[in-house]
Amino acid sequence: TRALATLYEQDGKIAEAADILQEVHVETYGAISKREKVEFILEQMRLTLAKRDWTRAAIVSRKINRKAINEEGMQTEKVVFFTLLAEYHRHEKDAFELAKDYHAIYLTPSVQAVDEQWKSALQNTVLFLALSLHSMEQQDMLNRINIDTNLEKIEFCRATIKLLLKKEIITYPTQHQTELESLPAFSEGGTELTTHWHDQFHKRVIQHNIRVASTYYKRIHGARLADMLGLELGELEKEISSMVSDGSVYAKIDRPKDIVRFLQAQSPESTLSAWAGDITTLLDLVEKTTHLINKENMTKQ
Repeated sequence: TRALATLYEQDGKIAEAADILQEVHVETYGAISKREKVEFILEQMRLTLAKRDWTRAAIVSRKINRKAINEEGMQTEKVVFFTLLAEYHRHEKDAFELAKDYHAIYLTPSVQAVDEQWKSALQNTVLFLALSLHSMEQQDMLNRINIDTNLEKIEFCRATIKLLLKKEIITYPTQHQTELESLPAFSEGGTELTTHWHDQFHKRVIQHNIRVASTYYKRIHGARLADMLGLELGELEKEISSMVSDGSVYAKIDRPKDIVRFLQAQSPESTLSAWAGDITTLLDLVEKTTHLINKENMTKQ
């Protein structure tokens, strides 16, 4: 079956080759080794992607057990798998999944042994982390990469990670943005995708700056905030509205007064609960202090 698919592919009949391999449910075969199963599924995945059948490619990729592909002796297959998966996630414009794909390639021992390969994988990981939507998982990954000793060997990547982790306003374009956008992975996929990533870079910087502003200001004039972030007022309002909608920040905009409020108003019940909690903490401290004073007095006697 695989030989026939190869012949079809050589004749330029990609769709027919993919369809032939799809008919074989190799994952149900018990007589062949784990490696052979993985190799066959990877070939199914490669041809499905070549056919541009993205839905089928996602289904086929789920047939591969992530634990199995991380086993010793499966390093080549692991790199091939995540490279193919990166192609799918690039089509989906999913920056965080792309970051995870390249990070998985970076962590492969055979890649770590070759300077050029691990540097490329780590650079791509940092690039797509910078393009990823803010989340707990993204922040966790940023912090894990931040303590990676190899990061020190790539200055623009180290500086970018430090910048993303700081609670400070970032100027756009960023200091090392040109170097990040010059990476081959950034322009891979055509002009339209490259433009999309460029726009996303600006969007992520704006979102970062709004989150930083929300931690330092309870309320601020919209014009002042827009000037601080280097944005038009309409663009600022649009981005704040988007972030409020997806729950990444709390804000209310008073247009007549041109005021943006980041502090969420508390109900009387929540204020009372917070007060009661503070009183409980205070009483616990008083009791503990009294106990320590009594203990000290007994020691001296």
